[in-house]
Amino acid sequence: MENFVFYNPVKIIFGKGEIARVAKEIPVNSKVMVLYGRGSIKKNFVYDAVKDALKHHDWLEFGGIEPNPKYETLMRAVDIIQKENVDFLLAAGGGSVIDGTKFVAAASKYEGEDSWDMLAKAEKVKAALPLGVVLTIPATGSEMNSTAVISRNSTKEKLPLSHPRLFPQFSVLDPEVVYSLPEKQVQNGIVDAYVHVLEQYLTYPVQAEVQDRWAEGVLKALMDTGPKILQDQKNYNNAANLMWEATMALNGILRCGVPEDWSTHMIGHEITALHGIDHAETLAMVLPGVMQEMREEKSEKLLQYAGRVMNVRDDIPHDKRIDQVIEKTEHFFKSMGMQIRLSDHGINMSTIDEIEKRFRQRPGFDALGEHENMNPSRVRNILESRL
Repeated sequence: MENFVFYNPVKIIFGKGEIARVAKEIPVNSKVMVLYGRGSIKKNFVYDAVKDALKHHDWLEFGGIEPNPKYETLMRAVDIIQKENVDFLLAAGGGSVIDGTKFVAAASKYEGEDSWDMLAKAEKVKAALPLGVVLTIPATGSEMNSTAVISRNSTKEKLPLSHPRLFPQFSVLDPEVVYSLPEKQVQNGIVDAYVHVLEQYLTYPVQAEVQDRWAEGVLKALMDTGPKILQDQKNYNNAANLMWEATMALNGILRCGVPEDWSTHMIGHEITALHGIDHAETLAMVLPGVMQEMREEKSEKLLQYAGRVMNVRDDIPHDKRIDQVIEKTEHFFKSMGMQIRLSDHGINMSTIDEIEKRFRQRPGFDALGEHENMNPSRVRNILESRL
């Protein structure tokens, strides 16, 4: 097991009816901005519950944050925050709204010329507004981590931002929000969380037995919960389990003392940036290709995953076991409603050419993976194998 430091200051408030506790978590003298997406919170109970919780606060709202939140939209929120002297942010939404709010928190305090440089040039986040979360979609784990991924229309880029100052102070997780979600958002959430776990697990062994067993447990829980909740979204226990599984998938605990490989996400981000395809769909397309391309380097963990999670027989040759576990992973994604081939989305060689070019041009993108040996040529191989 490798050395690590684990830090997570997020207070989790879990359960039905808990949005009311927002009132106690935000100082009453704060001026609050509530940020949300395209208005779904006004069609269920979330907006009214937040409004009631903030009845003794001075607050305003900013809606319209897109899936794959756009820099251009978020900068409009920054302008309002600075004009209105807002000093606390509340994200009421899923991963995109939470990610967008994290960027807004940092951009509102940014002193340089272009806050995009925090992503494009990895400039340090020196200050940020405090923020809280009311989660509406279990998927990204953004409610309990300090990472955001932001898109920019003008350059067709999608880049990550991460800093300890971007941890939410608190996150309210009410499983009943799942009841009214479109089925596609539930499917996306299951697959997103599943791939989050695998990218912290499918690397190489470091004798981190607790982390391995924990990751395997979350994977098996997602495989169990997924079909159940797609059959009955209004089952509270199914909704609660999915919400906590997605949070646990990316709150930092699974990564303690183990190597990671986020190449599937980096490749998937480029597909979304160029074509606007759902994040989870891109992960389902790319991950089997990464498993195939890196099967030698990842062989020990692929075999462990095959036996402990996917129940592949251990009395067959190693190569066939790896083939089977890749096939079983694809089958799970398809059972969750994913289209797992680039051609399913009309993507052709021109997109692959552009992604390879971007990986050659961006600092650090020429050496991805746990061994830093996934170069642009291998990225191309992965994408061509997924046509």
